[in-house]
Amino acid sequence: MIVGDIIERNARYFPDKLALVFEGRRFTHRQFAERACRLANALIGLGLQAQERIAILTQNCHQELEAFGAAELAGFIAVPVNYRLAYREIATVLEDCQPSVLIFEQQYREHAEKLVAALPALRIVIAVDGPPGDALVYEELLANAAPHRPTRRAAPEDIVYLIYTSGTTGRPKGVMLSHRALVASVQNIASEGDSRPTDRMLIVMPLYHIGGKIEHLTWAIRGATVFLYRAFHPDAVLRAIETERITTAHLAPVMVQRLVDVADVERYDLASLRLVHYASAPMSVALLRRAIARFGNIFGQVYGMTEAMICTLLLPHQHLPDGSEAEARRLASAGQPFLNAALRVVHDDGTDCDVEEIGEILVGGSTVMSGYWNNTALTTEVVKQGWFDSGDRGFFDSEGFLFVADRKKDMIVTGGENVYSREVEEALLTHPAVAEAAVIAVPDREWGEAVKACVVLKPGLSADPAALIEHCRTRLAGYKKPRSIDLMADLPRMHNGKIDKKALRAPYWAGRTRQVS
Repeated sequence: MIVGDIIERNARYFPDKLALVFEGRRFTHRQFAERACRLANALIGLGLQAQERIAILTQNCHQELEAFGAAELAGFIAVPVNYRLAYREIATVLEDCQPSVLIFEQQYREHAEKLVAALPALRIVIAVDGPPGDALVYEELLANAAPHRPTRRAAPEDIVYLIYTSGTTGRPKGVMLSHRALVASVQNIASEGDSRPTDRMLIVMPLYHIGGKIEHLTWAIRGATVFLYRAFHPDAVLRAIETERITTAHLAPVMVQRLVDVADVERYDLASLRLVHYASAPMSVALLRRAIARFGNIFGQVYGMTEAMICTLLLPHQHLPDGSEAEARRLASAGQPFLNAALRVVHDDGTDCDVEEIGEILVGGSTVMSGYWNNTALTTEVVKQGWFDSGDRGFFDSEGFLFVADRKKDMIVTGGENVYSREVEEALLTHPAVAEAAVIAVPDREWGEAVKACVVLKPGLSADPAALIEHCRTRLAGYKKPRSIDLMADLPRMHNGKIDKKALRAPYWAGRTRQVS
């Protein structure tokens, strides 16, 4: 099976059912399949060969999903570009993968023109809106191409997406994802994550990350209806849930927090909403409790990463804030492994850790990437005997719930003791005045490294650093509490919404040849 089979199956069995809604435009499964086929056939007619790359420089829009669809059907490779990057960062990504096609929105025309001049391999440039200039016109291409199934076909082992990671530790890395791995991931989430043919699914996460695209496919494989939004605005999302009778959604924790913080959320009718998958970052136990109290027990956590896609799932019925001590503790877990996902927690020597013993999290199974584009050396370093080193550290409890303690780079070694930032952040977030917290290591003359917290307070509330440190003292061992706290107006974030701890650490480690002590 290939990813394109999902499109064709929906068109065959649910032709007149609503497939996609975007900014007032509504497409049935038949219409969406025809548009994806037209684009695929147009590109074949322009000479595009199997496994050539299609770079997509747009915000969330129906044309982006159609470009994905063309790749899924005809064996091209889709490269969704993070539009929030600076031009030089975008150019670095595309210099690495050398796309033959660029599909862009008018707002990114300046970038597109520079890319055309900089990349000799870029021979087909398509504008989806606005004056085309020297580019081809998207709708004209579709109008002049055949709507039938492309003659070229992908193979299950072919690469279908090339997703570039954020590159927080260096040059961005292109993650190669095959049809086989995508189909296995989507089937797993659809089966265990409770997607239904009758669902009306809201997608607002950017499609240049694998999470948003996998969630789209998870509901597409059921023939459900997807409501796609360009960007997240709390009131717009709440209004959409009410007016479109949205049943399911995919949100980042920061989005959940903003929905919870809407003062008059009660004025919206949200009775249709039955399930929210949250991903991309852990959700604090404090926020989970607030969200469940506000919206009900409808939250399910999906833990994964670009290189392995899916790992574990914490189902709604496993979110038990008022359960036993063990059940309440599992609110801080990432859940249990998917049926076809293989996970291990290991020591540095590769042997398996015991229950409750922290080690490196390895991921195996059919959903692991095919490797990094143009980087065999790094692929060999992180994938050994079929196991991908996630870069996360954590442990299993006695029933196989995975707790992600930290990224390896976020571990703090103070006086010979290991401190994992996540547990310090959780302690801070239980304080009623704390909205957000990020914990980092800073150099310390006596202890080597010290625990430092950067905290954003809730509007209208106050707390001084000494009181917050004392608050942590009641919840953590003495060596784990922050030695200092900076109160900040906001925390720096990467383009994917995650807190940028590299930026937080940088001033404290400036001028040092090593970034650890």
